[in-house]
Amino acid sequence: MPSTSEVGHAKNVANLQKLTEQITVYTLYNPPVNNLAIPNLQTLYTTANAKLTEVQDKRNANKNAITLRQTTFENLKSTCTKIINLLDILGLPQGTLDQAKSLNRAIQGGQKKTAPTPEEGEETPKTASTSRQSYTQQADNFGILLQLLATIPTYTPNEDDLKLTNLTTYQASLISTTQAVDQTEAQLNAILIERDQILYADQTGLYTIAQNVKKYVKSLYGATSPEYTNVSNIQFTSRK
Repeated sequence: MPSTSEVGHAKNVANLQKLTEQITVYTLYNPPVNNLAIPNLQTLYTTANAKLTEVQDKRNANKNAITLRQTTFENLKSTCTKIINLLDILGLPQGTLDQAKSLNRAIQGGQKKTAPTPEEGEETPKTASTSRQSYTQQADNFGILLQLLATIPTYTPNEDDLKLTNLTTYQASLISTTQAVDQTEAQLNAILIERDQILYADQTGLYTIAQNVKKYVKSLYGATSPEYTNVSNIQFTSRK
């Protein structure tokens, strides 16, 4: 469901179209300021509406990347537990076993607690670890664990999911899905800046232009005129 602020952006754009349609029927409307001219208002609406669509596309791409990353990481902790259980029966030197278990603890994380509410556009985590582990840190620690496994000649599991070649492929997927989240988030942030520039830039943004249209109509027909009442009732919200 769109956030309140996202609905507000869309309403501003929709109301620009409504405002433009209203002033089109005003025969006296002939502003001396270029960006208040009806053709330019129509162009601004088209541009702003397209940018809202682009924002939603980038947001969906980011959400999809987040979902894929969550799915990819789902089996990481259970896989590490299986690895440690197998190492436990191989008669390894205590130092090697301790190193593996230390990496596993870093991946498993500390005691979990309820996560804070995220800001708009951010991923919604189910829990937050007291170790404040990140997806990148988990993937890195898993990679180090795999490097350790490669030095253990007796690590020859029969289970496909624990074989080193398959674990290496899995670790690569952990890295790639995390990179995809970072990339799509960066793209989303760039589009949000562009949207805000179109809608709220000083002097040239949609919000300011809409207010100036109302002021011009007020100057033409008067503050108590039905013409001004019609446009003044079309609401626009500024960026908080």
